[in-house]
Amino acid sequence: MTGQSTPYFVHESAYVDEGAEIGEGTKIWHFAHVMSGAKIGERCILGQNVLVASDAVIGSNVKVQNNVAIYTGTVVEDDVFLGPSCVLTNVTNPRSQVVRHGLYEKTVLRRGATVGANATIVCGVEIGRYAFIAAGAVVTADVPDYALMMGVPARRKGWATRHGLPMPAPDAEGVMVCPESKLRYKEVEPGVIRCLDLDEEAPLPAELSVGRIRYDEFKSPQQKK
Repeated sequence: MTGQSTPYFVHESAYVDEGAEIGEGTKIWHFAHVMSGAKIGERCILGQNVLVASDAVIGSNVKVQNNVAIYTGTVVEDDVFLGPSCVLTNVTNPRSQVVRHGLYEKTVLRRGATVGANATIVCGVEIGRYAFIAAGAVVTADVPDYALMMGVPARRKGWATRHGLPMPAPDAEGVMVCPESKLRYKEVEPGVIRCLDLDEEAPLPAELSVGRIRYDEFKSPQQKK
């Protein structure tokens, strides 16, 4: 299907079923399939071999890398990044012999969250705003805002800034400053992180929305060894 008569782009090898809703400026690339009833916001990018199932909901400015399936029951809010071949599910106890259509479990990825390559999100959980799920991690429970999750099963190893960097140790007043953006963060109550300079629902200012420093430059000498 081609998208030349629509306000979004669909590669000629991709399929968008009748009844799907797609926002302006979205790009759907090679061999992707968007099923009827799916809802996709504006300015999204769906990479090669992406599936968006019926009734899945995707917000705006979402980046979905190659080989990702977003199944019925999944809600992906604005500004989420889904890395290559990450896995989302919608039934905890699947059996081929037991039909559970209509019993799909809801999984919510809140605004700005990142799911790394080959990570797995077991269904029925909520991934908090700006949480960062490391590559290969397996998430089996709810994840708080800004949590940096690693391992199998995933455990919190720290906090991540809106720029995807580990938050440094807090100063004497409990404030953590992002080494890239200089935005300030604080644990306002146990397990609850908030940005002191920008509301969690606000978009990044234009001057902070383009990265200019490679991640490797933020590593300590010990990390580079």
